[in-house]
Amino acid sequence: MRFKQGILTWFIPLLLLSGCGDFAPNIFSKEEDAALGLQFAEQIYADPGQFPILDSAAFPEAYQRLGRITEKILGSGQILHRDEFAWKIHIVDDDSVLNAFCTPGGYIFVYTGLIRFLESEDQLAGVLGHEIAHADLRHSTEQITKNMGVRIVTQLIAGDAATLANVADQLLQLGFSRSDETEADLKSVEYLYDTDYDPRGVARFFERMEKGSNGIAFLSTHPDPENRVQKILEHWKLLGSRTGKSYEKEYRKLVASLP
Repeated sequence: MRFKQGILTWFIPLLLLSGCGDFAPNIFSKEEDAALGLQFAEQIYADPGQFPILDSAAFPEAYQRLGRITEKILGSGQILHRDEFAWKIHIVDDDSVLNAFCTPGGYIFVYTGLIRFLESEDQLAGVLGHEIAHADLRHSTEQITKNMGVRIVTQLIAGDAATLANVADQLLQLGFSRSDETEADLKSVEYLYDTDYDPRGVARFFERMEKGSNGIAFLSTHPDPENRVQKILEHWKLLGSRTGKSYEKEYRKLVASLP
């Protein structure tokens, strides 16, 4: 896997900007996002103790149902890198964790705890839309650029394999900014607006979280912007207040197909 191509273009500008506040351009190209995401996904596959991923061959119905929800979002026409990223879905078998995440390049991981916690397809679609937005808008590599800056640029230019592995490790603990979170929330509404789902699905998820259920795992990497649900609903109204389907009965079949 090569990250050197394209990074040199950013090197001198980054040196000039390194003393100018928090702003820095994303040093990664979309091809490098895809390659980094694959490396990260391979690290997850190699650690079944921490990430017990369900075998799609052993649970075909669960993957088929989850894949159908994901494809509706990807088919919305709003995804910038629909044909360039992998968009591969995985189910992590851990009922104690209410979380989901998407690596750069579109490797999506959803915990069984989150699936069981939610009540309908539109709610899960809202969460998946949020995670897909993080990858499609390349928030993770933007955060890596901001947090690691010029030092990582020089090491990547040198082709340092240890640095590449470290960058992938950083993604495990990476937290998004509140502005990233707001952008992903609003994009989720836009994605679902072009499907038959109720576009307010992600708002329904956060409303359930606010009722006191344990969402610490999610919030540890997805900080809560102020007035989150209100902002989501205001954006939905701005788009035209279209309602849609929740598919609660179909969602119960998804939950029943889990181990």
